Amino acid sequence: MTVGAALVGIFQHEAVNFWLTNRIPRRLANRLMARISRIEQPLFARAAIAIWRLFGDLDLSESATQHFASVHACFTRELKPGARPIDADPRVIVSPCDAIVGACGPIPGDALIQAKGLRYTLGELLIDPLLAARYRDGQYATLRLTSGMYHRFHAPYECVVEQVTYIPGDTWNVNPSTLARIPKVFCKNERAIISARLESHDTVVAIVAVAAILVGSIRLNFLSFVLNLHDRGEAEIRCRAPFIKGQEIGWFEHGSTIIVFAPNGVVLCDAVREGAVIRMGQPLMRLPTPPSGCGAAAQGTTDR
Repeated sequence: MTVGAALVGIFQHEAVNFWLTNRIPRRLANRLMARISRIEQPLFARAAIAIWRLFGDLDLSESATQHFASVHACFTRELKPGARPIDADPRVIVSPCDAIVGACGPIPGDALIQAKGLRYTLGELLIDPLLAARYRDGQYATLRLTSGMYHRFHAPYECVVEQVTYIPGDTWNVNPSTLARIPKVFCKNERAIISARLESHDTVVAIVAVAAILVGSIRLNFLSFVLNLHDRGEAEIRCRAPFIKGQEIGWFEHGSTIIVFAPNGVVLCDAVREGAVIRMGQPLMRLPTPPSGCGAAAQGTTDR
């Protein structure tokens, strides 16, 4: 085993990773990372990205460019046109991002699973009682973006974003080791709740973008400002921003988590289960009519 491989093994060890990312001053780390990642110096950017590739799962083969002025530009990279086919089946709500599927499935009342043995509630996450009531006995899917994944997220259906609720908070790591040890992580962390009304159905889907360690901000394309840790309190932003299915909504500065909520009657597609890897544009949930599966078109897209 080489020294490099040994170092990678140490840093990827669950206990070491947990300590390194959660036992440091997180706000200071976020600010430091924000400054360092924006240094526009080609040699520095290439060296930093090379180190990132050594310790992470960074794959730039589908990136629109292979040359980045800064690490931040690599974090927020765009993909080549057509890299993510969007499932066109009108019965299907697609994944808004590339991710590893975490806890998911029907919501019994308002109880949600963070990880084995740890739970939280709709009310604790969404804060607004009316918003939480909308998804009682509904459906949810936790989508974890690793640091090397594509960090932009997109409209899961043709929709109109009617409201964004910004909730300031901490930036705990959201990897599996943290979720298994720290209760109610998603409820502690900074997050933006995006309420999107599906154009062809009387259904409102919530896309909850949860920030994490080294995520200094959440950027939404239809807002003229960045949602970040410098904001001092909760904010409810009314808007009317239309999106076509698969159109970009915004991005994270680094890896994090998106939790998608849908009301009672919507169900997960068969391939969506904990541990599965899903790409933006692939089937995530199925609308209640017609009641049969996601259809041949959806299956075809999933297999690509």
